[in-house]
Amino acid sequence: MEIRAEAVKELREKTGAGFMDCKKALAEASGDLEQAVRWLREKGLAAAAKKAGRATSEGMVGTYLHAGGRIGVLVEVNCETDFVAKTPDFQNLVKELAMQVAAASPALPRYIRREEVPADVVEQEREIYRAQAKSSGKPEKVIEKIADGKVDKFLSDVCLLEQPFIRDPEKTVKDVVSEAIAKLGENINVRRFARFQLGESA
Repeated sequence: MEIRAEAVKELREKTGAGFMDCKKALAEASGDLEQAVRWLREKGLAAAAKKAGRATSEGMVGTYLHAGGRIGVLVEVNCETDFVAKTPDFQNLVKELAMQVAAASPALPRYIRREEVPADVVEQEREIYRAQAKSSGKPEKVIEKIADGKVDKFLSDVCLLEQPFIRDPEKTVKDVVSEAIAKLGENINVRRFARFQLGESA
C-alpha cells in the first residue's frame, strides 16, 4: 500500500522516530496510526528517538581487521556514560559497526547520515540521473521521479546508517543502533569511522 507523506509526518511528530522507521511502521500497520505508534514502541524506536538529543561524551573507539590484515577499520561510537560503554552489548555494537564498514565494499559508506552529504554532491548525482533518464527516452514528467528514486538509493549506499545491516538486510544500520538505544537506555551516536585497505591510493 502507498504510505501518505502526511501520515509519516504526523507519526514522526507523535513519536519523534525517524522518517524511514515511521514509513515502515505505517506499512506494518496497514496505515493505522495508533497501530503504527504501538509498533514503534514495541521495537523501542519511539523511545530511542526521545533520547536522541541527549549528550554523548563517553563511548569507545572500536577496531576490526579483516582478510588477514588487508582491511582495517576504526569506528568511534559515543554513549552517555562510562558504565554503558563498558557493557558487552555496547562493545558488541561497536564491533558490529566496524565489521559493517569493513564488509561494505564496493558500496563504501562515505558519510554517517544523509544530512552530512554536501548539497553539491547530491545535486551532481541528481543531474547525472536526470541525464540518464532523458537519454533513455523517458517522458519529461517521470524524469524527476526517477532522479529522486536514484538519489535516494545513492544516499542509502553512501550513508552508513542507511545501509542494510550485514547480519540482517531487513534492517538498516540505524535500526540496529536504535534497538541498542532502547535496550541500553542511553543515547548512542556513531561519530566517525575510517576504513583502510592495503595498497589502495590515499
